[in-house]
Amino acid sequence: MIRKLLAVAALAAACTAHAQDYPSKPIRIIIPSTPGGGTDYIGRLMSTKLHELNGWSVIPENKPGAGTALGLAEAARSPAEGYDLVIGQSDNVTLIPLLMKVSYDPVKDLAPVALVATTPMVLLVADGSPYKTLPEVIEAAKKEPNKISYGTSGTGGGVHIAMEMLQHEAGFKMQHVPYKGSAPALADLMGGHLQFAGSSISSAAMLIKSGKVRALAVTSPKRNPALPDVPTVAELGYKDFSVVTYYGVLAPAKTPAAVVSRLNGDFNKLLARKDVQEALASQGLETDPVSTEQFAALIRSDIGKARQTIQSAGIVVQQ
Repeated sequence: MIRKLLAVAALAAACTAHAQDYPSKPIRIIIPSTPGGGTDYIGRLMSTKLHELNGWSVIPENKPGAGTALGLAEAARSPAEGYDLVIGQSDNVTLIPLLMKVSYDPVKDLAPVALVATTPMVLLVADGSPYKTLPEVIEAAKKEPNKISYGTSGTGGGVHIAMEMLQHEAGFKMQHVPYKGSAPALADLMGGHLQFAGSSISSAAMLIKSGKVRALAVTSPKRNPALPDVPTVAELGYKDFSVVTYYGVLAPAKTPAAVVSRLNGDFNKLLARKDVQEALASQGLETDPVSTEQFAALIRSDIGKARQTIQSAGIVVQQ
């Protein structure tokens, strides 16, 4: 018993010493996407601001591939010392592991460090659409199932899952048309080839502001500051409906707890700063700093909801 207590004490002392010496070399933040887009924006913003906060050398590194799964896989197999972090988001942490074979388990192989931001999806019609509200679209879809087509950035993506959840909850059915990204889906919406579409706010913001598409609702539980006049799905009669995309920082699973705690505190300090909040808000992103345990609970809950939707909708898992 005494030996066990001594061993635990020695381990705790080693972890504390590691945290005090940390960092002794540059920190890499893996961005599992190409330059541009929400994940890249957050990765570079967090790298710059963490350097400003502590004077640390923080290097953002793009590692795109396999639908953003490649960067997560690299982080999962990196040394668990706190020098290799990764920007994870709903698709590559929650959805991709449920829909295709990947070499990492997001719960077992990665440690949540900090929840950086959340953002809803926005539901859209073209400017010339006869539908003025989301209830009008739903009513039409109930009358003629599968007649209305809706576009998304791809099968099994966040928007597709959100739309499947909405159809299940509201009791209607549309025809899904998947695209390779938001841009071609939005182009076809404007061109009249689609009646409806879902998108991230960042991808659709300029089109909404220019009046080329009309936002009918956002999928978050409260209105988004970037689109204050656009109601939530919950406001329109589906009070329990809530789907948001999250972005956060993760580390290899066995990274010392003291280092993870230190990083969580530092990232949360950044997220409390007005300049960081304004930079995120400019992209339709909201922040609400939480503990590592709360971030882990969000990930587990998100995976559970997505698994249920994938199974009930019959979305095909790639082998």
